[in-house]
Amino acid sequence: MKTKLMLLALACLPFFAQAGEGQVLEARTAAGEAVRLLPNGRWEFVDAARQAEAKKVADTYPENDMRPAKAQGGVLGIGRLIMPGDPDYNRGSLSGKGR
Repeated sequence: MKTKLMLLALACLPFFAQAGEGQVLEARTAAGEAVRLLPNGRWEFVDAARQAEAKKVADTYPENDMRPAKAQGGVLGIGRLIMPGDPDYNRGSLSGKGR
């Protein structure tokens, strides 16, 4: 009986450890600007004008695009997207046929 209770307690431990996760946290940058830390690992500025300015800058980077037009791979959202400049970009088949 004690063994079953011990196993049940160990099985529930991860649920209790994650009780504080999933919350949006308020923080400050080194420069003193207020930001929100999101549960998915991203962050954003609290000030809406500053956030809009940062989003414009972030949209200029191709890695922030869901699937840039020049990326290779990723069929139906499954698999790795290979960006231009990656050593694997345009490498062709590795089967040896046609080489």
